Amino acid sequence: MINKLMATPAQAVADIFDGATVMIGGFGESGSPIELIHALIDHGAKNLTVINNNTGSGHVGLAALIENGQVGKMICSFPRTANSTVFPDLYRAGKIVLELVPQGTLAERIRAGGAGIPAFYTATSVGTPLADGKKHEIFDGREYVQELGLKADFALIKSLQADRLGNLRYNKTARNFAPIMAMAANCTIVQSQEYVEAGAIDPEIVVTPGIFVDRIVTVKQPAQESKLVAAGVSYP
Repeated sequence: MINKLMATPAQAVADIFDGATVMIGGFGESGSPIELIHALIDHGAKNLTVINNNTGSGHVGLAALIENGQVGKMICSFPRTANSTVFPDLYRAGKIVLELVPQGTLAERIRAGGAGIPAFYTATSVGTPLADGKKHEIFDGREYVQELGLKADFALIKSLQADRLGNLRYNKTARNFAPIMAMAANCTIVQSQEYVEAGAIDPEIVVTPGIFVDRIVTVKQPAQESKLVAAGVSYP
């Protein structure tokens, strides 16, 4: 019988290896899998390439993973947001690499990776430093830049509900990058607030089918990043 449930976040991330590329869901704190990220900190894998919308806030979650020296490169759209100081300080000190990607391009690069599309063209970065060194083409009289699809060894995402087979549904905007990251990763690890038996989720409202999910861990009361940051919490 297929059962993708893991006992703990630590067990779920135990085989993430040094040098892995890891996609992490979340738009700011919305949909951020805090418990899986903290388990990855405890696990200790280093020299990670992390793909995320931003670089975290305060000293918890993704920011804590970066602060702990485990991330060698960030691929993101917003390296500096409210309450983010860890990444900017490390970047200015030359201790971490940044690949800056416009948000729509980031989403499409992930989607393309999951769909088996190696590259596509977009006009978004034409005429900016982000287009330097990339292939340019003219289509219908307009200039476009080639962007490569993104894939990952692992994806860490968060869902509202998951069943034994890995079918997922999300909580409104907490969905964000999670469905396309699940498609683009070799191994997708999910922390879900609720775990149910197969058939308990109406197929009409399943967003991510179980074929894209490898592991599930139940986190019934997930931490809220903004509350941890406001309280001055640091992890670990």
